[in-house]
Amino acid sequence: MVRVKICGITNLEDAAHAVTCGADALGFIFHKKSPRYIDPVEAGKIIKELPPFATTVGVFVDLDKSEVRDIILKSGVRVLQFHGSEPPDFCRSFGVKYIKAFRVKDMDCLSGLSDYPDAAAYLLDAYSEKEYGGTGMTFNWDAAVYAKKAGRIILAGGLTPENVAEAVAKVRPYAVDVSSGVEATKGRKNPAAVEEFIKRAKGVI
Repeated sequence: MVRVKICGITNLEDAAHAVTCGADALGFIFHKKSPRYIDPVEAGKIIKELPPFATTVGVFVDLDKSEVRDIILKSGVRVLQFHGSEPPDFCRSFGVKYIKAFRVKDMDCLSGLSDYPDAAAYLLDAYSEKEYGGTGMTFNWDAAVYAKKAGRIILAGGLTPENVAEAVAKVRPYAVDVSSGVEATKGRKNPAAVEEFIKRAKGVI
């Protein structure tokens, strides 16, 4: 069964609801330019209230090592997701499982996956010049099918309750990731959309 990550969590209510609905992981965005940014200390308060089997993922964009270490300490995230131009040695230097994100513009964008052989998974998102994720844009899912040769694929980019079942059927990814596709407003989730997304992704309906 495909795993589901609900990303862009900014409050305990959304986090608890997502876990109750069956989310396998929650994403906390530590990129200050994002409308879904959360302070690491506030993220830590939410994470302390979560059940033990909920995986927490910190999303980073081109921070330096000291900043990443400080955020890990303050928030308590268990998995790191690097969404910028972080090199392989940087990603593996924290001794924590990491996900490397790639913004897919064309098939050539996938050539870099092999540079991160120790990544726990590769997250594929739609390319945007202005934003690092959360754009609501999809990309050619054939690229994600091809990328599975490299390892575990987390499919992101423009997924919604309406298209996630189709995406899972076509790509058969390790996991799917959603943020804007289940929001009421930026940074706040729509509870009904979260529940529907998870059900459809996991094939309950």
